[in-house]
Amino acid sequence: MLYRKFGKTGIEASALGFGCMRLPLTRPEAKHHVDDSEIDETKAAELLHRAIDHGVNYIDTAYPYHGGNSEPFVGRALQGGYRQKIHLATKLPSWLIQTRGDMDRYLDEQLKRLQTNCIDCYLVHTVTRSFWPNLLEHGLFEFLDAALDDGRIRFAGFSFHDELDLFKEVVDAYDWSFCQIQYNYLDENYQAGRAGLDYAAERGIGVAIMEPLRGGRLATDIPPAVQQLWDRAPVRRSPAEWALRFLWDHPGISVVLSGMNHMDQVMENVRIAGEVLPNSLTGPERALIDEAKRIYRERIKVNCTSCGYCMPCPAGVNIPGCFTLFNNAHVLDDVATHRIFYNVHVGPAHKASNCIECGECEESCPQHIPIRAFLKETEKLLGAEGERAAQSG
Repeated sequence: MLYRKFGKTGIEASALGFGCMRLPLTRPEAKHHVDDSEIDETKAAELLHRAIDHGVNYIDTAYPYHGGNSEPFVGRALQGGYRQKIHLATKLPSWLIQTRGDMDRYLDEQLKRLQTNCIDCYLVHTVTRSFWPNLLEHGLFEFLDAALDDGRIRFAGFSFHDELDLFKEVVDAYDWSFCQIQYNYLDENYQAGRAGLDYAAERGIGVAIMEPLRGGRLATDIPPAVQQLWDRAPVRRSPAEWALRFLWDHPGISVVLSGMNHMDQVMENVRIAGEVLPNSLTGPERALIDEAKRIYRERIKVNCTSCGYCMPCPAGVNIPGCFTLFNNAHVLDDVATHRIFYNVHVGPAHKASNCIECGECEESCPQHIPIRAFLKETEKLLGAEGERAAQSG
């Protein structure tokens, strides 16, 4: 495992971090966040322990992950000496803050859930234009200073889901030690993007990366044209490895968080994290990634990463699951197969046609996707209307 300085924390963090938002489930059919609350704790603990045993020392969770069950699981899994081997990160649920006292209340609850007396890296979760003014009004910086002073947290950071101008404002507003942004080779100019990454790194702020594989989209269901690119590369690598190498090539990135739910993912990612140094990609390799990026951008219709912040839907719609099939139908140029998948695997209670257009999902979406409009397109393409059109054609 290779390690990198993590901003102002002084921590030598493992290049690979373990993200605890997509842990294995007792009911795998519950994926895509219809109900992801039932963690398969035996399998998840095996994955977490194997990663730590192979040098991963940064573990990231959050208050709402897995229906609130991720933090308690992590607390249990880190018993038996594992807590002492890692730097633990979790997040203040910014959208739930209504008073200054709420901040202390949630932090104290998280300490109990995680079975620890100190959280190493504490982030303000999901900083957006909607939440930021409310946090300032209720004394966010006073809270962080107090939590640092009394030892409940060691370092303060934030995770970000908005535009570059707000990112710079937030960076300059407080003496942050680190931050967390969405970044991958498709999202260089999205939200904080490359400009935000560089802005933070230039100020000595550590940068942790979330969505390195765009919710797995860059690792599975690869378009044939993209797979042909990877197949003709002089060095044979998996699609996931290409995406991870792109990130670790940047010297400003400290930690890349991966939501690993299979042992082969853990071992592949650990191997890559032990090999890649900054500025190690060759010119031809960068050109190959740029070409893959171009192909993806031409085909992807919905900018969804399956983060699940839109869930649960009041009408029961499996929003991420619907969009996965809608995107894959276009990316793989195979509407017929994905129409079958939609009608077989997405139950009647979870179809896009159930949308009541309440708009709650769009208020919560960190990608600012016009979800209601795309749900209509999904149903038109893959649902009953699409089926009738295909039969009549």
